[in-house]
Amino acid sequence: MKSKILSRLMDIQIAIDQIFEFLPEPRDYFEFKKDLKTRKAVERNIEIIGEAVNQVLKADPEIQISNSRKIVDARNRIIHGYDTVSSETIWGIAMKHLPKLKNEISQLLQQYGADDQL
Repeated sequence: MKSKILSRLMDIQIAIDQIFEFLPEPRDYFEFKKDLKTRKAVERNIEIIGEAVNQVLKADPEIQISNSRKIVDARNRIIHGYDTVSSETIWGIAMKHLPKLKNEISQLLQQYGADDQL
């Protein structure tokens, strides 16, 4: 069970890192909005994050991840309500929520002994 949780936490960390690699430098919403490939890549990684958070919580409901329900809901909305997801929404998630999630996941990885697995 611990290895499954650790694997999913690492999936989240990788997806967040990839999102920040994909986003334009300097961070510019209008550049992001014009770049379909980047938008789709970011959306896909948010889907991965949402699914991984869902799997972590199924494996151990006691794990504390801020806004976990909203994260899973965002994933579901992107997948099932794709036509209702705006560039502004994706940008907002990336800019406002992912930095905090990244810190939480880093702490959870330390707690679950990620260094021992590397």
